[in-house]
Amino acid sequence: MWVIDEPAEVREVLLDPATFRPDNAVVAHTALSVKALRVLQGAGFALPPTLANNAGPSHRPIRAAVARFFSPARVAAVEPLTRRLVSERIDAARAALEFGPVDLVEAVAAEPPALVLLHLLGLDDVDVPALKAWSRESLELFWGWPDEDRQLELAHSAAEFYGWLRQRVGAARRLPGDDLFGVLVTLGLSDEEICAVAYFLLIAGQETTTQLISTVFHRLLTAAAAVVADAAAVVEDALREASSVPTWRRVTARPAAVGGVELPAGAPILLGLSGHGGPADLAFGLGIHRCLGAGLARLEARVAVECAGALLSVVRAVEDQPPMIELLSFRAPARVVVASAITAELTCTDTLDK
Repeated sequence: MWVIDEPAEVREVLLDPATFRPDNAVVAHTALSVKALRVLQGAGFALPPTLANNAGPSHRPIRAAVARFFSPARVAAVEPLTRRLVSERIDAARAALEFGPVDLVEAVAAEPPALVLLHLLGLDDVDVPALKAWSRESLELFWGWPDEDRQLELAHSAAEFYGWLRQRVGAARRLPGDDLFGVLVTLGLSDEEICAVAYFLLIAGQETTTQLISTVFHRLLTAAAAVVADAAAVVEDALREASSVPTWRRVTARPAAVGGVELPAGAPILLGLSGHGGPADLAFGLGIHRCLGAGLARLEARVAVECAGALLSVVRAVEDQPPMIELLSFRAPARVVVASAITAELTCTDTLDK
């Protein structure tokens, strides 16, 4: 795999989808075992080109249909909902801290992005904890390094998720509405195309934002000063330096040169989107495949920082180096455990006394 992380070269690749195709964008990084493939095939699992992996003529109408759910006006309108959901969880976390450490990923960052996304897409009756588990496990299946036993577990999870998607598509065909599934049915897509759109949209539209918020929380807690003067600037710094989506893949359609290096046709490329001195916008990609949820992710992360600012100033991280989600294209703290600053000081004193 060729690695390209110089920002100008990454930009060049992303803005030339004819030469640097997205065909490998959602291909499993670790080849799937026969057993895992059988589980997926049993569920009718298929991911035809739709959005992130689509360089064909169907990309534009599908993207246009989905983009309407993420218009600037619609995103701006969900800020009050986002603020309420995060504030409720901050209050609950503050109360829970009286009894011991709290994981801010699980307590604060996990559910609001999913609930906001479902609201925007017009979807109800969704088991949010199940969606979160499906999302994390699908990311590991497609971007991780699972062994065969773990692959089998992850494949069962992905198959369960796909089965749920098929049920929603069937319901939309019987009674089309104005939610995501209804819009895609009206567009004339096949069941497999609708499931493919929804599969990664329901994952990327919320799990990567949870990971971004988790990253920002951890960065603030381990910084010299946890006082937040400009929440938006804090988010932009995280996107520029440590995005939850630090890399993305492309493949050459024909021989091409990047930065003076000759690449053959069919060369798999790993693009560095974050942490290499490029602009924060690069974290969301560029061109026809730029992340549709960029504005939403920025809003949700900013609101999370604004709502959590007071809490972050009176807690301390229990772990300077928490366990990480470490996948090919996704990276974030798996947990951000905090304790009351006073409790933490007492604990340290008690330990020293002993």
